[in-house]
Amino acid sequence: MTEYLQLIGLSLAGGVISLLGGIILLSRRSFANKLAKYATPFSAGALLAAVFLDLLKDGLEQAPADIVLMATLLGMVMFFFAERFLHWFHHHRMHEHDEISDPTTKPLIIIGDTVHNAMDGVAIAAAFLISPITGVITTIAVAAHEIPQEIGDFGLLLSKGMRRRNVLLVNILSAFATTVFAVVTYALGDSGVLPLGFLLGLSAGFLLYIAASDIIPDIHENAPRHKLLDRQALLLLAGVLTVGLSVNLAHKYIDVGHTDEMSHSVEAEHEHEHE
Repeated sequence: MTEYLQLIGLSLAGGVISLLGGIILLSRRSFANKLAKYATPFSAGALLAAVFLDLLKDGLEQAPADIVLMATLLGMVMFFFAERFLHWFHHHRMHEHDEISDPTTKPLIIIGDTVHNAMDGVAIAAAFLISPITGVITTIAVAAHEIPQEIGDFGLLLSKGMRRRNVLLVNILSAFATTVFAVVTYALGDSGVLPLGFLLGLSAGFLLYIAASDIIPDIHENAPRHKLLDRQALLLLAGVLTVGLSVNLAHKYIDVGHTDEMSHSVEAEHEHEHE
């Protein structure tokens, strides 16, 4: 029960952080745009570090490499088609969508954001199954991406004529999908229904797709010419270093006891199977 309460608190905290950008947009649009400009490259670095230094590393310790990497590829392919059909990840397409008068645009934005939040919950729960501190690190990386994402979604819904109060209410309800799917994923993973290595690989593929296909192209598009290290590039490196150092410290000093406990539990399960 304690683990579930920790997971619920963690996923709710991630949702509150992600909504922060949209809430700021409702009161100070110029500041929200600046926040998105800085949070976007930082989140790319944070997501990349979380994938390669945490999720994939832990996944390869839980399952054979071919299973984990196949799951990562599957995650990327799944979200390629999800983006194509649901038009997710709007934060770099705000001006394009502002010109669309299709009445189905608002439901698509809401549905896409809800499914996106649900997949965030899957990633957080998969990391939390390794340890609470790994879940915290993944939540930070996901929330860093969600700040500009929510600014984009808030702005799109406002541009479609939705009232501010309704925009806030819809996004708060959508954010609960993170908690619901985190709890469901944790329950299935903890009971052994979902293989943990596969689940970590799938989550890594999702986050890698966001960073590599959505955020990084946006950074390149807005980068000044003939300048290798601009502010956005430095922020991306800052995201990598922040999460990378956090992962290193967590595994060395904070997470040792939990890792040992998990290893003993896995060994006990294998011994029970052989008997």
